[in-house]
Amino acid sequence: MTKLLEWISVISAVFAVWYSLIGGYVRHPLIEKYMNIILVSPILFVILFGLYAVTVVLYRVFTFNNCEQAAKELQQEIIEAKKDLHDKGLRW
Repeated sequence: MTKLLEWISVISAVFAVWYSLIGGYVRHPLIEKYMNIILVSPILFVILFGLYAVTVVLYRVFTFNNCEQAAKELQQEIIEAKKDLHDKGLRW
């Protein structure tokens, strides 16, 4: 199952429950008491998802691994390429 299919499945299930609550298919005094919160809950979920996404991105940026050895190798390759181009007559 792909990640997209997982998200679509979860969102569909949450939407089905939410729609049954606001549509009056499920009756309970607690639901009637908190109907205002139930009506705005999709907006709250979007805000919470945005906070989650920002948190994950920031966490992964801060814990990104530096490859010191690869950076040194790349710098050495750049020096060798410049030397090779200089030997072939290209100067800047």
